[in-house]
Amino acid sequence: MSAKRTLHFVFKIGNRKDTIQFYRKALGMKVLRHEEFEEGCKASCNGPYDGTWSKTMIGYGPEDNHFVCELTYNYGIGNYKHGNDYLGMTIVSDTAFEACKKESKCCLDKDQCTVTSPCGYKFIIKSGASKGHDPVEKVSLGCSNLEKTLKYWMEVCGMKLFNQKDGNAVLGYDESQAKLEFVAVNGQIEHETAYGRIAIACPRSELPGIQDAAKKSGHKILTELVSLDTPGKATVEVVILADPDGHEICFVGDEAFVQLSQVDEAGDKLLDDAIAADKSDEWYAKRNKQKPGA
Repeated sequence: MSAKRTLHFVFKIGNRKDTIQFYRKALGMKVLRHEEFEEGCKASCNGPYDGTWSKTMIGYGPEDNHFVCELTYNYGIGNYKHGNDYLGMTIVSDTAFEACKKESKCCLDKDQCTVTSPCGYKFIIKSGASKGHDPVEKVSLGCSNLEKTLKYWMEVCGMKLFNQKDGNAVLGYDESQAKLEFVAVNGQIEHETAYGRIAIACPRSELPGIQDAAKKSGHKILTELVSLDTPGKATVEVVILADPDGHEICFVGDEAFVQLSQVDEAGDKLLDDAIAADKSDEWYAKRNKQKPGA
């Protein structure tokens, strides 16, 4: 098995209450941990915003052996504009398939259905059992030049090619892990304000080398090697890159991240309490206004 592993994809959400209901009920995911922050992340985990925000990790199992979703909620922002960068997350689960068929925004096609979350993100749900223990099969992203994309992700990020045909390619670190699929689109990749970020764990000792490889490639380093603190939890080191199309990649030192990412049994209650205490939707509704978009 590779020393690197895919961890999670970051989604910005504006409707936290309905979104969490969707992930819990339709997708069948569980809250793994929830954290509230008083100021923006210095590595822009919540986007380019300086205010209060929350982070909810949700998935089918612990992040040390499952690919999960990171939901970032910036207080005061009601919605984000979508581009053509994120194309969907594919999940293989009979349970999720049956639940998602009942969703109002469901497009059914034989043994798979496509659903859209309350905040506009697409999920492709396949009927059947996953090949491994993790139902998340892959995350699909758009790219403007497949050849350049493959070169970057294989040489800088160390991924290997699992499959390539008809303008798309599937890459990853190990057959048992969630993969990345890149799909060639016409024109440039537009990220807009809903842009996400893929997180990848690696041994801490490899972070400087990854940073050096990115510099030599001539592509952007968004955040050079930096330590991130989570109050009361482990301090992790990260390097954040951007591929040729601007897709953000966060490499994190695995030794500390394993400690940080432990499942918090209080996560559900912490999240539900935060949602109950957030009266911003009611404030705007009483004034016949919509919460501002990003």
